[in-house]
Amino acid sequence: MNIAQYLDSTYLKTPAQSGLSNEETLQLDKELAQEAIDNSIFAVMIRPDYVADIKKYIQERNSNVAVGTVIGFHEGTYSIDEKLEEASQAIEDGADELDFVINYSAYLKGDVVLVKEEFVKCTQLGLQNKKVVKWIIEIAALTDEQIADITRNISTWAEENFTENDLPNIFVKSSTGFYQTEGGKPNGATFEGIKIMLDNAGKLPVKAAGGVRTPEDAEKMINLGVKRIGTSSAMALIKNESSSEGY
Repeated sequence: MNIAQYLDSTYLKTPAQSGLSNEETLQLDKELAQEAIDNSIFAVMIRPDYVADIKKYIQERNSNVAVGTVIGFHEGTYSIDEKLEEASQAIEDGADELDFVINYSAYLKGDVVLVKEEFVKCTQLGLQNKKVVKWIIEIAALTDEQIADITRNISTWAEENFTENDLPNIFVKSSTGFYQTEGGKPNGATFEGIKIMLDNAGKLPVKAAGGVRTPEDAEKMINLGVKRIGTSSAMALIKNESSSEGY
């Protein structure tokens, strides 16, 4: 199985979180991009501040590796206008894919109207600009029933507001990798959580993000039906190695 074509090679720590400078972070992102180019990895997933530089880096090497970035990351509680503004800047900077963190806090409080509005407006912005849009639901913060419900809602809203041709470009994604869990509970994709998402996503593709650290786990996720895998362990997976990376 060619795992590389499913992978979003990911680095999402800010300089403050990593203790690196902006320049050092950019250099790490360039190394990530070069690995993706050299190994036919589908995409790199990076912070918005670095999109313009990494897009230019990839274009200069005549590569078609996609550049993805995160919007409303990682809490998802940004206002709709803030998410639209951040996404617009990412589009201007050359991002190919926009991974929005859905406002799962609002969803958990019962404000489904707000969550639907942000989904429709932000997805519309992405699709109008010919971008792939993914919605991170943060499964570690949800019960199994809530995972099913929010995934089902996203599927319904997508079918109600967008065309059949749009649906393959609207993903439901599992995790940010930054959610703080208790008691050793996984904060990324689990087979159980992904199965629930797949069962409720309808015609929308699913991305498993975080927690996929062995080639066997990656193949199992792909065989379950996921179309993309977000990981900081892309090279290990390609080399048929296990990884202890956190995402």
